[in-house]
Amino acid sequence: MLDEVTAALPEAGGTQGTLVFSADDGGRVDSPDRADAISRSLDAAVGTGIVLDRDARLEEQRAEVETTVRATVEGKVADEVRAQLKSLITALEGAVPSGAPAASPAQQESMAALGARLNEVTTTARALVAAPDQQLIAESGAFFAEVGQLRAELQAMGVPVDGFPAPEPGMTDPAAAVDDAAMAATDEALGRLDGLLDGTSPGGTSLVASDGERRTVVVSDDGTVAIASIQLTEQISDLPEGSLDDLLSAVDGEVAGKGLAVAASSALQPMEPPIGGSEAIGLAIAAVVLLLTLGSLTLAGLPILLALVGVFIGVGGAYALSANFEMTTSTPALGLMLGLAVGIDYALFIIHKHSSLRARLGLDAVEVTARAVATAGGAVLFAGLTVVIALLGLLTLGMGFVSTMAVTAAVTVILAIALSLTALPALLGLLGRGRRARTQPVRAHRGHEHSRFGRMAKRWVEAVTARPILTIVLIVLGLGALSLPAAQMQLGMPSGAVAAPGSDQRVAYDSVTHALGEGANAPLIVALTPSDAAAVDQDRLEAWQSELATHETAANVQLMGTSEDRSLVLYTVVPDAGPTDESTADLVTAVRAAELDGVERIGVTGLTAINIDLSESLAEAIPVYLSLVAALSLIVLLVVFRSVVVPLAATAGFLLSIGATMGLVVTAFGNPSFTWLVGVDRAGPVLSFLPIMATGILYGLAMDYQVFLGTSIREAYVHGETARLAVVDGFHHASRVVVAAAIIMVSVFGGFVLSEDSMIRQFGFALAVGILIDAFVIRMALIPAVLHLAGDHAWWLPGWLDRILPEVDVEGTRLEVADAVVEDAPREEAPVGAGVGH
Repeated sequence: MLDEVTAALPEAGGTQGTLVFSADDGGRVDSPDRADAISRSLDAAVGTGIVLDRDARLEEQRAEVETTVRATVEGKVADEVRAQLKSLITALEGAVPSGAPAASPAQQESMAALGARLNEVTTTARALVAAPDQQLIAESGAFFAEVGQLRAELQAMGVPVDGFPAPEPGMTDPAAAVDDAAMAATDEALGRLDGLLDGTSPGGTSLVASDGERRTVVVSDDGTVAIASIQLTEQISDLPEGSLDDLLSAVDGEVAGKGLAVAASSALQPMEPPIGGSEAIGLAIAAVVLLLTLGSLTLAGLPILLALVGVFIGVGGAYALSANFEMTTSTPALGLMLGLAVGIDYALFIIHKHSSLRARLGLDAVEVTARAVATAGGAVLFAGLTVVIALLGLLTLGMGFVSTMAVTAAVTVILAIALSLTALPALLGLLGRGRRARTQPVRAHRGHEHSRFGRMAKRWVEAVTARPILTIVLIVLGLGALSLPAAQMQLGMPSGAVAAPGSDQRVAYDSVTHALGEGANAPLIVALTPSDAAAVDQDRLEAWQSELATHETAANVQLMGTSEDRSLVLYTVVPDAGPTDESTADLVTAVRAAELDGVERIGVTGLTAINIDLSESLAEAIPVYLSLVAALSLIVLLVVFRSVVVPLAATAGFLLSIGATMGLVVTAFGNPSFTWLVGVDRAGPVLSFLPIMATGILYGLAMDYQVFLGTSIREAYVHGETARLAVVDGFHHASRVVVAAAIIMVSVFGGFVLSEDSMIRQFGFALAVGILIDAFVIRMALIPAVLHLAGDHAWWLPGWLDRILPEVDVEGTRLEVADAVVEDAPREEAPVGAGVGH
């Protein structure tokens, strides 16, 4: 619909927004000097070349109305004058001066002169009848005066003048009659035009400056705020870089010296990625965790280095291509967030395996690196590709900016995988060249067994498996309870209402709400397609306006404009509530479903309507996408673990974690009682594309942890441990790296919760909470309890299914079995970090 509007009425296709002027001292903004400053600032805005001169356009419209009205009045008066002139001509042609016979030559001469004058008057009358309207009106006054004088002379001479018509009283001066009638008609027409343009329930008053009235600037009733509605020549994304900065600088330069401040609404803010310094906090925590986990400053630095390289390439590439693709400001931040998290985690898994193998087997740098890549690298490749597939699945939605986000995130993950499988092995080989670690299986086993973390991990898994049914019930009930708020989830795009306090977006939003009501922040563009464009007149425009205003939640309806041929009529409908309120969405639906006399089609567009449509489309796609992800999870885990119980438990656990995550997001950002937890002072909707994006990302990361924990448990079971002991032993061996990886991800994602951008804040919170729940509650509590409860049945697979499933060795289990045979001892992990980087 927006494309149709732009095609029919190009000037309506540019971005619309508001500039809010307020006084630093809290005083009035409409004092003479401040009003002039505001007026000059708007001229400066137009002078940048990217703002339409709407005041000039309004003056042109008023001038057009005056011209049209005057032409209409002139035509009516001219018709009346012509009718009188024709009557006069008829009378003159049939009138021969009669009376007493001429008594003298002098009288005869006088009568002859009078006849000549009558002929002259008749000729003049004929010429005036044929003259253009303006000439007729301008000259007929003098003509009628001459006719009046002629009548008087005839009467003085005793000539009967009964058949000689006199001009009607109102037509003795047609020019004055036109002026009087045009003024009255113009006042009425302009009043009706103002009613169309100002709307059915206008608020505030227009700003009056020394250079005239600014009808596009509304001053609040208390005079403390002036709101200027401006429209750009194009959409923001089509403007040259830096244009908005130039605009805001030009406006601010005119008002700063008068004690005025100006704030631009969200729509007029430069599209800058919301990346600040908060990301460094999460990165610092990740560095500490890496150091504690790997035991080497050199090894701890490698994951961060590789993650930064991957992010630099991925996000840098996104910036480079941003001019050619539809991209939101949060896209680079999401790429940075995900690239750092998976880049660090993937490298950590491989380095941890490298250090463990080097300490256990005493292999040289090349061999141990090859084995680390063959085992942990395989799991990294599997987990990473799972994330990529889940993200690329979002392309099926067919939404431009969602596709761009998905591709950007997928590319950063691919880069993280590539760097972990290529650059990292090369660096590990270089660092370990010339050094050979001694095989220390016994000490390694004892070091891990008796370390503080080892004891904690063992106590944890023994606790959750001691009463597995109780553990399962508590987790299901707890996560189910956390999921309940998700049923009331309201999706939307964040508006200035939830922007950071004191920011321009927040100031503008609150000021507009104060002056005109919250709905003024959510204007809807209603496009009417008349069934008969030729029949569209002012009466019809007023009738449509009145009908649109009958909607209960429509606060004001204004005529926005018409196409040149009147085949498209645009109105601005201001709702009662804000852009993310449910009643505003209902109003959009109601207007689209309305039936107006003489209207073939009704469309609703504008930023508010577009965001509402987007949110509804994404809400409808969530169940479908979640079902696809669940199906993918079942299939992939069935192939990897060759088990029925493990895929079902892991997938069910993922669905529980997603539900709880979304429930917590709704509670933290949508419940006023809990917004303080995330540093937000006002409740708002959940970012429309967050649930579906978070589902894709968290699914891939959940599979990451499932593979590392699951394969470790399965390996213990394959090596001869009983099913229940294998749960404890496998968890014991894999938990350290999984815990470290989860803490790193939670830290990185959590750092983005400190961002001032509401979109990035929600994304950071959702991913951090999602990882926290999935890693520590699902993978490290629910899954061990389920596998312990199932016993040997956990690894049961029907024979027919076993025969048709492909053989997939994700983490190099066969290689691990070979190592176990070589060692002739149970597989144990040594303290990480041995032999490299010391």
